[in-house]
Amino acid sequence: MNTHGRNFRVTTFGESHGPAVGAVIDGCPPRLSLSEAEIQPMLDRRRPGKSPLESPRYELDRVELLSGVFEGQTTGTPIALMVRNEGMQSKDYEQLRTVYRPGHADRAYEEKYGIRDHRGGGRSSGRETLARVAAGAVAVKVLAGYGVHIAGEILSVHGVTGEEKIREEILRAKAAGDSVGGIIGITAIGCPKGLGDPIFGRLDAGIAAAMMGIGAVKGVEIGEGFNAATLCGSENNDQIDENSCYRSNHAGGILGGISTGEPITVRIAVKPTPSISKVQQTIDRAGKPVEIQIQGRHDPSIVPRAVVVAEAMLALVLVDALLEQQKYLVR
Repeated sequence: MNTHGRNFRVTTFGESHGPAVGAVIDGCPPRLSLSEAEIQPMLDRRRPGKSPLESPRYELDRVELLSGVFEGQTTGTPIALMVRNEGMQSKDYEQLRTVYRPGHADRAYEEKYGIRDHRGGGRSSGRETLARVAAGAVAVKVLAGYGVHIAGEILSVHGVTGEEKIREEILRAKAAGDSVGGIIGITAIGCPKGLGDPIFGRLDAGIAAAMMGIGAVKGVEIGEGFNAATLCGSENNDQIDENSCYRSNHAGGILGGISTGEPITVRIAVKPTPSISKVQQTIDRAGKPVEIQIQGRHDPSIVPRAVVVAEAMLALVLVDALLEQQKYLVR
């Protein structure tokens, strides 16, 4: 399951401490104007080392466009995107060769495959999301041609709201050798009606799966989400006026698994970064209890850099659904 999508198919590759990370896109429409310079801004937003709120791992994260573009336009053939890893310090992870980090996928990967890359978690590392952002930047460009625009924002961190208070909360956790999670909101405006397929191809199900596919995400809400359970039907229903317009958008732009044309609103819960320097209890490969203090360079909060990842995943779902809907329109 390294590939996402039916029509706009994205396969990601690479590990945190390998030579490179990247993506191959198959199914991108031809004659789309595309350059490395148009992809780079989203990667820059995800790039580490920009502030004290992020991992100090220094990476330029410069994207290389290897195929699928000729004279500035997509050709309809596979687009290969690659970013070389440059700032690895694999020695920081040597202690983890035989020890499982609490909150990480170390033990799960080894139990499933019988082998794992202990250097930064290998493919389970958050660095894999770089490939999704690169592909998402292309999806964003396709969607813009249809008038669809996506934006994300931090709603809270560790229960705190407000930019300065959020910054203080992250720095407080960092100073304590700890980490904090938070909530991100993502909105798509201009999405046409009719995207999504009932019953098992629901648009909201696809969005939820894509968001949960981000390693740090532990919960997804669309529209009112869990708050809908506290409302009466008369409060939660989006009534329709005489001009065929919805008076509200509690459904978050999706009804029956199909887009309504209203803004698609999504919220995701992001867990605290599991790599912390506080002493924790775990076991080694032999099952022996050990204490661990995780060294290396890690984000005190994943939330700031995860915003653009969530935007990219929503873009990948919507562009895939939009291309699927075009099959119906040409019949």
